[in-house]
Amino acid sequence: MTADVVILIDVDNTLLDNDRVQADVREHLAREYGIACRDRYAAIVDQLWNQLGYRDYLGALQRYRIEHPQDVELLAMSSFLLDYPFADRLYPRALDVIAHLRSLAPVVVLSDGDVVFQPRKVARSGIGAAVEGQVLIYIHKEQSLADIAGRHPARHYVMVDDKLRLLAAMKKAWGERLTTVFACQGSYALDVANETAWPRADLRIDAIAELLDLGMRQLTLGRYNA
Repeated sequence: MTADVVILIDVDNTLLDNDRVQADVREHLAREYGIACRDRYAAIVDQLWNQLGYRDYLGALQRYRIEHPQDVELLAMSSFLLDYPFADRLYPRALDVIAHLRSLAPVVVLSDGDVVFQPRKVARSGIGAAVEGQVLIYIHKEQSLADIAGRHPARHYVMVDDKLRLLAAMKKAWGERLTTVFACQGSYALDVANETAWPRADLRIDAIAELLDLGMRQLTLGRYNA
């Protein structure tokens, strides 16, 4: 069935403070394995980011291991990553926001990421349960709009994300069928140069909890009044 509206919402720096996660990973590496290890691992993460468009933490760990096959102690780092307490990094009232949005329309988590770490993050943070498993994770979600629409058909979509680049790409493809909501959170969103490089979103919020005060009419710019 085709819904009137489907709300799509990002994870990293939208529902969850991924900058804090990255800082914790760096601090743990420096404390347990040394500054050189931390810096080399960070460089590999950046390389993969440039290649893939998302941060592949486990892939970077594997590449580091190939470069340093004798550093067997680093194997414990995989446990740190997989057991990380992601629920502690949710933005204030993030799960309340999901509950509120689900009272208005179907909600689907839409994220980029790898095939292991990102689903683990969504599950351990409680986000997956909050949307009852309605989670889509792509390599590049802005290139997967046909698949998204096929899985969750709707007359109108709302997309909440911290990346203006991504919101602009989706708006270009879907036009007035989409309302874009810019969550101005995290280092990427707060980069002034980045913000001025892309068209403005339809709506801007400074904290995800602000969505608690919005109804369907505001979220869709008056297109639907449910």
